[in-house]
Amino acid sequence: MKIKFHHIRLATIALSATLVLGAVTPVWADSSPAAISVAIGKVPITGSSYFELKQIHVLPDQSGKLATFTISIHNEGSSELQFIDYWARLKSKSGNQFSARLVPADKDKNRVAPGSTTDLTFYANVNATTNLQDLVVQFIKWDFSQTNFERVLGEVAVPADFTDVTPTDSAASISIGGVQVNASIKKFVSNKNEKYHVPTVYLTLENVGNNAVTIPSYLFSIRTSEGLLYPVEAKGIKDLKINPKEQKEIQLSGSIPVAVAADAWQLSVAETIADLKLNVAVANFQLPAVSKQDGGSIGKEYTFTNKSGVYTTQLNGLHRLPWDDQDILTADLTLFNKGDESLPIPKLSGYFMLDDAVKIDAKLIQTEKVIGLGAKANVNLQIAGKVPYTYEFSKVKLVLQENETDPPASGTDKGSTTATDVLEFSAQSEIQAIPFVNSGESYTTNDVGRKAKYAVRNVSTYEDKTNIMFSAMVEVTNLEKRFSTVSKLVANFRSPDGTIFPASVAEVKNKISPTGKALLNVWATVPKGFSTANMNLLLGEAVTEGKLSEGEKAVADSYVNPVSYWLPDEKKEVAKTLKNVDLFPYTISIDKISTAVEDNLFKLKFNYELTKEKLTEINTEGHNLLLVFEDGGGIKRFEKKFDFKDFDVYNGDSTADEDTKIRLGKREKFLISISDPGLIFNTKYLEKYKLSVYDEFQGQRKLLATQTADWFITTD
Repeated sequence: MKIKFHHIRLATIALSATLVLGAVTPVWADSSPAAISVAIGKVPITGSSYFELKQIHVLPDQSGKLATFTISIHNEGSSELQFIDYWARLKSKSGNQFSARLVPADKDKNRVAPGSTTDLTFYANVNATTNLQDLVVQFIKWDFSQTNFERVLGEVAVPADFTDVTPTDSAASISIGGVQVNASIKKFVSNKNEKYHVPTVYLTLENVGNNAVTIPSYLFSIRTSEGLLYPVEAKGIKDLKINPKEQKEIQLSGSIPVAVAADAWQLSVAETIADLKLNVAVANFQLPAVSKQDGGSIGKEYTFTNKSGVYTTQLNGLHRLPWDDQDILTADLTLFNKGDESLPIPKLSGYFMLDDAVKIDAKLIQTEKVIGLGAKANVNLQIAGKVPYTYEFSKVKLVLQENETDPPASGTDKGSTTATDVLEFSAQSEIQAIPFVNSGESYTTNDVGRKAKYAVRNVSTYEDKTNIMFSAMVEVTNLEKRFSTVSKLVANFRSPDGTIFPASVAEVKNKISPTGKALLNVWATVPKGFSTANMNLLLGEAVTEGKLSEGEKAVADSYVNPVSYWLPDEKKEVAKTLKNVDLFPYTISIDKISTAVEDNLFKLKFNYELTKEKLTEINTEGHNLLLVFEDGGGIKRFEKKFDFKDFDVYNGDSTADEDTKIRLGKREKFLISISDPGLIFNTKYLEKYKLSVYDEFQGQRKLLATQTADWFITTD
């Protein structure tokens, strides 16, 4: 059976609109839609100069909601206008005041030349119950003749019928470095599989200014009617440059759980202000109706028959994954037995055909530990092939084949294998986005024999003079009823602009007990100064020569079943005491710290307790607990390393009570002794010192806690 579809282009008439003070004037056009210019209200300054409230948005934030608004200062006079003499305030119609601040990029925009216009963007945290229509922007002039040193010039209330959402078939005007770019949605496609809606949005960007512009690394999300945000990945936006009067199209793809109602979705565009760790709204679009496509293979079931019986196959999705200087093209398939009797798993293979011209050899991978298909059962299959990462195509076809081996003609003949096409799955270039897991949430694999739950517990940054080591701790919970090994993984960190940092995984070699956990340290070297904000972690199951990688010597040549994890914020606070210091899965507490100088020796003593989360396995290779002692006057300094691999022996089980290694359990009067004959002559200068705890990983370190104390006095 051959399954194909053809993409039909429909000529449409676009509706555009201009909004001024809430009024809408429709304009019919048969070309690109005109951009919406929002002028919510104006307030006079002096003469013919005036303030204009140009844009206002409210975006969900971790602490509630974040309001952003942009004002234009129109200087129609003959002399320079200084904004330092004015200010803009944000409040609610009920009288609540919100502290508005300028974004860092606009802080130095204080002067507006005659006959020119300057835009300023403000942000403010508002209450979780505050809506867009509740807000009022007030403009003031500093006036020291007034009792409160200010004079209100006027205010603009957001009209009750105002929306910051660009309607379907219209364009939004976005200012990028002073250059106007019109953004509009040309097409919206959405497929669905058993777990997810898989939307794809085609966003057109048109430079209507006079200078070339490079598109920033925007954050794109789909917002549902309930206000839920689901990130979508931008394809083709990295370093995207648009010349004057030129159009470029970018593709946005994501995944949304099928439990979410697929109606009234919007596309939200935001920009990250790294200095403030804030995402500031740029534009919102009402998504058009889903573009209809003839046929289409993703999410549909098709059958084929062989001498063993009838099989049903479903193509769940196509993914394009980074792999060194190539990309891996993968197809996720499910093979069903819908009959009442068991069936053998057929010997299948396949290949990809790109644009009906380029054949890509592929390998089939069975990810579940099953040897047959019971009645009403199914099994997951993956097909993977490699393409150059720079190669673009508009159509992909997956050909599924069954292999039959003819009996050998002689004793030395191994027989010949014949591959027969059994199914074709066709799709346009809408490669599906990799499923995203939100920060703090987990992803569960249900493959038979390898059921497990994956979650990112924390992230850490280790530094030296030239690079940073960016690390994520991945927790894997064994959901099988037997002891199980952790699947080998391939990992990559991805920045919002699409930059890929291949990552290493510290594998746990021991088997994990039922409900037990393994902690996988995933890390990559990142150039110093490169922002790790909004980084995500791409994980997939490693494949070697067409099979899931197993054994210590297996070297992955591809991977399947990709999942991306949005990473939690890094905990960067440095504790002021050495109690309950988190070295996950360990925790150490140090107290009763004392110093002494005896017999030409410097002695540091303390009590400690080291604990570990139960039923947790971890590969601690390369990790050290680093103690750093620093005298306040610079007279004495030393570092002492304790290897994590020594931690798991309990105190009392080691070879000697005076063991110099830190162990699990409690220990009193742990001694560090260093020869220093000259230190005794400096005792009158020894007043304060600091004892610090670092987590050191492969020579790079992260400060966790520092405690200051007095020399020769025992701390609490």
